[in-house]
Amino acid sequence: MVKNTIFKLESPYRNDMKITSYEFGNKNAKKTLAIVGSTRGNEIQQIYLCSRIIKMLKQLEQEDKIDKSKKIVVIPTVNNFSMNINKRFWALDNTDINRMFPGYDLGETTQRIAYNVFEYVKDFEYGIQFTSYYLKGEFIPHVTMMKTGYENPELMDYFGLPFSYVRSVSPYDTTTLNYNWQVWGTNAFSIYVGENEKISDSSTEMVLDAIKNFLINIGVYKENLKDDFYKTKHINSKDIVYVKSNKAGILRTYISLGQSIKKGDLIGEVLDPYEAEVLQKIISPYDGIVYFIYNINLINNNSNVCRIILE
Repeated sequence: MVKNTIFKLESPYRNDMKITSYEFGNKNAKKTLAIVGSTRGNEIQQIYLCSRIIKMLKQLEQEDKIDKSKKIVVIPTVNNFSMNINKRFWALDNTDINRMFPGYDLGETTQRIAYNVFEYVKDFEYGIQFTSYYLKGEFIPHVTMMKTGYENPELMDYFGLPFSYVRSVSPYDTTTLNYNWQVWGTNAFSIYVGENEKISDSSTEMVLDAIKNFLINIGVYKENLKDDFYKTKHINSKDIVYVKSNKAGILRTYISLGQSIKKGDLIGEVLDPYEAEVLQKIISPYDGIVYFIYNINLINNNSNVCRIILE
């Protein structure tokens, strides 16, 4: 393993910001897989997963179970300045680094960060980003690809996760790492890892197994696939329904991720915050599997309570 500083930002009041990469493989090895963790300051689960992957790869390297002719790099975080003060976006101007790619070396600070990260990872055959959703909540861990015209959805089966999702591109997606990776010729995946600000042990182990599966399938890790390898179900936007509140108040949910529910089942209740009277019973409109749960107990009117994959 080789540890490198790929970008350094000097600060007059704090320690210098350093973006660190961990490289595995020979010096002139083929650029095979780049993994990028948190681009936002509240993505704790994402940086934790990267740390676990680095620990796993160090062990596999010591056991000579990695093909050293293929290079793997892991960048745990590109935004530790914001993480240190518990801010989601860039601490100084509240911009989102994951909306700055491919970056600009003479631009604003976040553009220069994105530029240096992208220059480092853009030539890899495969790229994995541990990303997060704009709403607070928890997903079933799953892998996504953007529909850019360069996507290869069959590659998502390599992870052995229960679900994969190809989603359409919105205008704001064109400045994300995943989109630009694909445009520059990398097979790019985003993995939603469950939580953001909390570490989920079950999600961590599921994603670590998925990374092992992927390494085996691309010929980097010398091992056989486990017998419990998932047959990935491919879904798109037509397979997912949103269940929303029509009242504001205290939210109590009675479902769990991955649970099969039937039309008419009770999903949760919205309570009056002063008198605890039930303002709304939230009922499932369809049969399906719980895919996402909003996990904040105060909810606004017309907000997402959960998402369901239709069966």
